[in-house]
Amino acid sequence: MTEPKFTILVVEDDPDVAEMLHAYFQAVGYEVYTVHWGADALKVSREHKLDLVILDIHLPDIDGYTVASQLRGSRRTEDIPILFLTEKRHRQDRLHGLELGADDYITKPFDVQELRLRVRNALRRSSQGPLTNPVTNLPEGALVDERLRECLDEQRWAIVQVGLQNLAVFHEAYGFVASDDVLRAVGLMIQYAVRDLGSSSDFLGQSGPEEFLLVTSPEVAPALQERIRNRLEQSLDYFYPLKDRGSVVSNGRKLSIHISQLSAEQGPFDSLEDLKAALTLKVK
Repeated sequence: MTEPKFTILVVEDDPDVAEMLHAYFQAVGYEVYTVHWGADALKVSREHKLDLVILDIHLPDIDGYTVASQLRGSRRTEDIPILFLTEKRHRQDRLHGLELGADDYITKPFDVQELRLRVRNALRRSSQGPLTNPVTNLPEGALVDERLRECLDEQRWAIVQVGLQNLAVFHEAYGFVASDDVLRAVGLMIQYAVRDLGSSSDFLGQSGPEEFLLVTSPEVAPALQERIRNRLEQSLDYFYPLKDRGSVVSNGRKLSIHISQLSAEQGPFDSLEDLKAALTLKVK
């Protein structure tokens, strides 16, 4: 049985091991690049879209730690799963690899079937996408979908959606650091509102890059919606430099929010797709 068509890079200084891994992973359905030098690994990572790197620590030029550090330092490759492959067995070596963001660690001599399973599992985790947003640390993707599926089986719920408008314009004017600060602050203000008025069973996540989704009870949803609206409307202007606030307001492209609410009573919703479609209509 073949694996899905992923592209992996094998970085291994032993020609025999490198040739064996290349042949094996190619035979089970992967596209495989093989190099023996760390500098060549970085070159391949710049020229090709990779899904995973099997990385030997002991290399002739630069060590695997340096390669991993540079991969993690580039936007293009920062999220690629890295599996360290090495003869070193010391605990400190393993810890150093994990500190650099390695996804797994296997020592030589190794069982190639075990390595294949580790590769498969790392790719599966990676292909599922992140479970939390890197800026706000709120659940997103599969975790949000999971909570929405639970709503399909529940009788009473309300969803409050909060969307940021004109964040792309703000980003273009002030940069990604400033726009990330806005996104992070909005997430925190919504969390504070939930802390004050909601309950421990409420769920807050991100349904999109600029959209927040709060699953709560129908009883408290109106109060939460009003609290969130008031807090955000009072705060968004402060993200602009003082000299720009008047001009931003006048051109009609300032940061603003859109808040909507959907409840179980507006259903029935027969599937996750139906529920997400209803939420999309509420945003428009």
